[in-house]
Amino acid sequence: MTPLRQQMITAMQMHGFSPRTHESYLDAVRDLAKFTRRSPDTLEHADLTRYFEHLVVQRSLAPASVRLMYNGIRFFYLRVLGWPTVDLEVTLPKRPQRIPELLTRGAVAAILAACDNPRYRMMLTVCYGCGLRLSEVLALRVQDIDGERRLLRITQGKGAKDRLVPLSPTLLEALRDYWRLYRPADWLFAGRAGTPLSPTGLQKAFTDAKRQAGVTTVGGIHGLRHAYATHQLAGGLSVERLQRLMGHRSIQTTLRYVHWLPSASEGEGTLDLLAQLEAGHG
Repeated sequence: MTPLRQQMITAMQMHGFSPRTHESYLDAVRDLAKFTRRSPDTLEHADLTRYFEHLVVQRSLAPASVRLMYNGIRFFYLRVLGWPTVDLEVTLPKRPQRIPELLTRGAVAAILAACDNPRYRMMLTVCYGCGLRLSEVLALRVQDIDGERRLLRITQGKGAKDRLVPLSPTLLEALRDYWRLYRPADWLFAGRAGTPLSPTGLQKAFTDAKRQAGVTTVGGIHGLRHAYATHQLAGGLSVERLQRLMGHRSIQTTLRYVHWLPSASEGEGTLDLLAQLEAGHG
């Protein structure tokens, strides 16, 4: 490992970046070195500008990919090499603003009902019932459930932040039934070896259940998180509270749901989304 690479890894660790960010940022600097055929610490602003023009024009990378590379390289030059600024003379492509195909309550209920595996069905139910990311539901431990206060603790979610999410009475009872069935000791959703399940298995379970349910909207398991947000807003939950429950760093991220759901009203909302699913299928 080169000294520069080690310095960058140390800097990212000091900033609390996730392993995925480590990998992406290191890949960005490695790709820059490959393109210029020079060590990154010998480059100048003009070299960086030429590189990003290459990404946009010649390689036609998606806007999100270009921005990820830009953030990684900018971090390297500011935090590792100590450049005072990284002001590149290149216009990064704008992110296309697309409204996702949102899941209705009926579609969510049909997907959950179509999932035959009780463990995966419970995981999908938690994804929707608490608005969790895939990585967050996989990382849940039994001790994260506070039944007395009806709260679920999300430990070190995206951005290395902990948060508490309310557990509705319906979801809490479902989790108690799940515990009585599987008796997990540590990880809430563990495989035979006692370790957390892989994301691939849950993603496949969602895709299969979606197909079995006849739901044709585009999108993967993250659609359950989108559904949680939009259904809570439709029930009157305030944007500020939804931001805290979703673990968004910026209110602007949460406000996207308001744009996707123009009829949303401000208020207390209804946190027991699962009870509404059952009522709709009663």
